[in-house]
Amino acid sequence: MNKAVLRLLLLAVFCLSYLFGADIDGKWTATYEVQGNSITTTWDLKADGNKLTGKASSSLGERELTDGKIEGNNVSWTENVDAGGTAIKVTCKGTLNGDEIKLTRQVAEFGSTEVTAKRVK
Repeated sequence: MNKAVLRLLLLAVFCLSYLFGADIDGKWTATYEVQGNSITTTWDLKADGNKLTGKASSSLGERELTDGKIEGNNVSWTENVDAGGTAIKVTCKGTLNGDEIKLTRQVAEFGSTEVTAKRVK
């Protein structure tokens, strides 16, 4: 009997965490430095369960997010930036905390940047 109750409680916790997961839907913006240039990026994010979709836009153009995931408050996605005909893969990983996402942007093999994106209200 105790095992059945424990299983039921674990299932309830899993379902509630799915229903009340990270509230990431909406627009987010951050300004950061890249090679001495200030860049502002806006992300339009949408969660579907633990899948994350959306777009990023900046002075480098607009791009679709791929491989987006949400695991609790941890988020990640990939952007493919067109740099004058050369595709550069940018991997973003971070933690959602209320109206902020603390991100690490790994730009191919070139290096990484710490970014704090804020929810646009």
